[in-house]
Amino acid sequence: MKNIIFLFALITLSLTGCQKMVLGEDEANNPENNFELFWNDFDRHYALFGVRGWNWDSIYTEFRPQVTQQSLPDELWDIQRQMIAYLDDSHTFIYRPGVSFFASGSEEDERTATEFSLPLIIDKYLETIDSSSENEYIYGNCTGRNIGYLYLGGMKIEDESIIDDMITNIGDNDAIIIDLRNNTGGDDNAGAAIAGRFADHEGLVYTVQERNGPAHTDFAGKTEYFLRRQGPRQFLKPVVLLTDYITVSAAEVFLIYMSSREQTTLIGTPTSGDFSDTSMRRFLPNGTEYQYSIMKFLLPDGTSIDGTGHIPDLFIRNSAEDIAAENDRVLERAFTFLFEEYGIE
Repeated sequence: MKNIIFLFALITLSLTGCQKMVLGEDEANNPENNFELFWNDFDRHYALFGVRGWNWDSIYTEFRPQVTQQSLPDELWDIQRQMIAYLDDSHTFIYRPGVSFFASGSEEDERTATEFSLPLIIDKYLETIDSSSENEYIYGNCTGRNIGYLYLGGMKIEDESIIDDMITNIGDNDAIIIDLRNNTGGDDNAGAAIAGRFADHEGLVYTVQERNGPAHTDFAGKTEYFLRRQGPRQFLKPVVLLTDYITVSAAEVFLIYMSSREQTTLIGTPTSGDFSDTSMRRFLPNGTEYQYSIMKFLLPDGTSIDGTGHIPDLFIRNSAEDIAAENDRVLERAFTFLFEEYGIE
């Protein structure tokens, strides 16, 4: 899931810059036809019905009778919004330019955003060494502790030497905490590059299959992705990863890589559970635009965590009151865990 305000801006930009697919260019522009085109497009191309156990036919049965030739634009919009809300997939969204936007699976976003404060961490817990201009990343040493800290606000690395500098600067610590809370995703390749600096082995970590036919079971062959050692130095000591419900997409793919190594612990709340790339932009005759998930990610044993996300080893959640009182209980639980498990402080 993504912070709603950030997500709205991000999706708006992506909608103006990506490829588009106009549905029904020669189709009648009326409520019933717009509904049929919308439902059928998902039925033939959305990738996660089987993985998530959704019955798309039941959505047709429920909502089709509610649409008539007299349905108003706002009424059709509300029906389509409910249809994709059922999918609970933040890579699936619907948009009326200049009017309204809805992302499926975004119900927890606003609350979760209040449960994390990067300025609090910087002021109370961190001796900062380096950061990007917009705090896309920040790293340093935890104050008074032999523990490094890396915050990633998104998965974007333009220069991989930055990762190597980070390992050089905080890699002599006994442990590193990687904070992925409020991480809105980005580039899967960036996650692979970062994980390569922590790799204690090399091997298959996940596969991807893209939906390629009208049946819900129609998928192309598997593309395999491997954890590889990258960079001049790997950090092989304990790593704690902090997560929340907004940890999404490429950040979750990064967690797949990292979870395959030893001495890796997840602390926080489950992640969003949304891994797939999205379709090109779709257009209905009435001007409504939307996108959806087009592939499924599978672990080496063939299972999927799409929809469930990564389940933390230790569940703990801040409250807005914790943050207001200038306490990050999630980060403090990581400190306690490292001491209890490894004697690191």
